[in-house]
Amino acid sequence: MTDILASVSRLRVQQDGPSLAEQMTALPVATLVVKPDNSIADANVRAETLLNMARSAIVGSDIARTIRIAEAGARFDIWHSNKPIAAYDIKVHAGRTAEMEVDLMIAPIVDHEGWRVISLHAQSQARKIGHRGSAGGARSAMGAAAILAHEIKNPLSGIRGAAQLLESSHDGRDAALTQLICNEVDRIAALIDRMQDFTTDRTLECHPGNIYPLIDRAAGIAAAGFAKNVRIIKHYDPSLPFANINEDALVQVMINLLKNAAEALEHVAKPRIRVETAFRHGVSVVMGGGKGSAVLPIEIVVVDNGPGVPEHILDHLFNPFITGKRDGQGLGLALVDKLVRDMSGFVQYARDAEAGESTFRILLPMGIAA
Repeated sequence: MTDILASVSRLRVQQDGPSLAEQMTALPVATLVVKPDNSIADANVRAETLLNMARSAIVGSDIARTIRIAEAGARFDIWHSNKPIAAYDIKVHAGRTAEMEVDLMIAPIVDHEGWRVISLHAQSQARKIGHRGSAGGARSAMGAAAILAHEIKNPLSGIRGAAQLLESSHDGRDAALTQLICNEVDRIAALIDRMQDFTTDRTLECHPGNIYPLIDRAAGIAAAGFAKNVRIIKHYDPSLPFANINEDALVQVMINLLKNAAEALEHVAKPRIRVETAFRHGVSVVMGGGKGSAVLPIEIVVVDNGPGVPEHILDHLFNPFITGKRDGQGLGLALVDKLVRDMSGFVQYARDAEAGESTFRILLPMGIAA
């Protein structure tokens, strides 16, 4: 160890530049140097911060005890491999911190058998919920979209009226063509109406309410129409308190999520959708506008056994016009995100590859009677 550190300290980028040891100290990523016996030989400042431990406590400790992988099944002898390893989105208990999700990189040190450099990249909650914390740019885009929608809808009514006049003046000879024009105008108008649903920045009126009749209403609409060939299973927590909601908005959110799930199950042999509720302690988010933090204990999940969201759109799943469906418009989930945020909650997506299930999770504030 002494020889390695001495050789590292002698290396310079330039004659008067920082040594490699000094560069490691300044790295913005938590970095550890590990010996062949799995004890930690060195740690930089960022590692001290991430692990919530002093360097003196880190150095000499066992790497497997200092960074504990949360999933027992994931212990594929990761700490004894002599090959480069990159593990993404794994849950660990790091040092004295609570469980967190990280990207973990292990790189063997050339010409020093058993020695490794380990880096930990912590993932923030903002990434998990889709980078939806900042609304400044979104408001500008919403305003531009609202103006555009208004300007497009104005001539549509004129086009439809002209098509109807043509149909009546030609004794129905061109009825098929004029009906096609009317149908396409109606389709574009409906699309713009859906766009306008999430271009408004008005505040929703929310109050304490029972979510179960609203979920049942949405499930009934789904079972009678777009999900009539899908088994819908409901598991409710009977002790759940009221949530602070807008009733119409929550019904629309549930219809959109159920429709999204039903469409994903189109080619599944035994399609099923599961709707569950639960009370989750200790979940909170920071609100904008100096409102402090909001506790979000009311959980609603919509689970389907479809193939899941394509990997290439995961990071933009809740953005408008992002869809993995050939005929999709990419507005359903964008509206879900908008309405849930308007109710001071948030929505998340997760995929359980082992169970073959996709989950959309809604977290809402609890309703407090005045």
